[in-house]
Amino acid sequence: MEPISLESALASFTEQWSPRIVTTVNDYDVRVAKVEGEHVWHVHDHTDEFFLVLDGELHIALREQAGERTVVLPKGSVFTVPRGTEHKPFAPVPARILVIEPSGTLSVGDRHDEVPDHVDVTTGHALT
Repeated sequence: MEPISLESALASFTEQWSPRIVTTVNDYDVRVAKVEGEHVWHVHDHTDEFFLVLDGELHIALREQAGERTVVLPKGSVFTVPRGTEHKPFAPVPARILVIEPSGTLSVGDRHDEVPDHVDVTTGHALT
């Protein structure tokens, strides 16, 4: 193993909403992604989803029992979407994020709305 530069990892691709796996910790992938615009409403039935904003700003709309709300994550912020919570990330400006979730977890969850063309349905791509 060698150290991995997140800057180099992020510079290695241009696609939006198309995460790259930078490392694995136990049975979890650490993924980085470039994001802008809207993702898709989706749910991870069996796992939480951890977000860290490396640059820019990420909004996450949530549908909870108490109603719908949006959390705003500026650069340097973290947030965990609890398992079973319907959510839709969106970035009003270009952002770079780090996500931690179990290896093999689809980027659009277990249940989701129709996936737009700009969202990559993946379990994460290897760095090249």
